Amino acid sequence: MIALFRVKAVAVAIACAACSSGSTGPASFPADAFSTSTTDSGALRVELRTSPQPPARGTIEAQFVVTKMADGSPVDGLTLAVQPWMPAMNHGAIAPTVTPEGEGKYLVTELDVFMPGHWELRTAVSGPMTDHVTPAFDIQ
Repeated sequence: MIALFRVKAVAVAIACAACSSGSTGPASFPADAFSTSTTDSGALRVELRTSPQPPARGTIEAQFVVTKMADGSPVDGLTLAVQPWMPAMNHGAIAPTVTPEGEGKYLVTELDVFMPGHWELRTAVSGPMTDHVTPAFDIQ
């Protein structure tokens, strides 16, 4: 009987571990942007929000809100290729996943800022237009 209980307990523990990703659910982003950047062409404004905000060492999530500089309208239909980069170390991290959410919002997940220092999010914009933007922040 005790052996059966132990087998069931181990099975439940394995099932729970398999279902847990370590995430507490969808990221929550603050109303205020952490930073605002303008693309190289000057055509787009990119607000960066992070979860947590300010960004902390480890794997975080970010949200880019892209709007036209001319009238503030949201820009959908873009592809954003984000490359996390540490200029002082001359290396980056694995590119995160970027998912369009509509209304000019793009969710950046699996963003691994694994060490303290200055980080750039070197971002290539493609789709109906091509451009570049590099939001940056420091990790303590």
